[in-house]
Amino acid sequence: MQGWPIAERGMVIGLLGGSFDPAHAGHVHITHEALVRFGLDRVWWLVSPGNPLKARGPRPMDERLERARALMQDPRVQVTDLEARLGTRYTAATLRALTRRYPGVRFVWLMGADNLVQFHQWDDWRWIMQNVRIGVLARPGWGAKARLGHAARAFRAEQVPPRQLAGASLPAWAFADMPMVNQSSSAIRARGEWG
Repeated sequence: MQGWPIAERGMVIGLLGGSFDPAHAGHVHITHEALVRFGLDRVWWLVSPGNPLKARGPRPMDERLERARALMQDPRVQVTDLEARLGTRYTAATLRALTRRYPGVRFVWLMGADNLVQFHQWDDWRWIMQNVRIGVLARPGWGAKARLGHAARAFRAEQVPPRQLAGASLPAWAFADMPMVNQSSSAIRARGEWG
């Protein structure tokens, strides 16, 4: 296990959560795009102990962390087990704990457009939208659905251009169109390339 990530007051840290079962080139791609498009100082991958919205449990945490760390070779990105350390399973609880632990750090929750479509099903999603900046990254086939989804419509007035997200007053979210990599962890597992 690694120690707690270091972040100084005023830094803008992107948080990319997920099971990373397995981590793949698409995760690397969206991380690099998020750093540029949202003006982030760093990104932390939050490798989750398990996703409450998924019935099937992921591979063991140490295997997922090892693969993610081998794949992500960028000093601005840290692969973490923060949710396991914090004992949280829901994003809202994780974000509350991180904002208490790192006062003055501006966190940006990163998600794919596919997650924005069902974001209103997440535990305490309105609190997340009101208290943490949200950076949405395009995913193949999900752009229109995401922009017309419940959460996007509920917070339409709070949408800002991607380059303004880091400094925007809360609540704020942005949608970044970008070149896409059509890769997913579920497809990798379905092909038998990851256990």
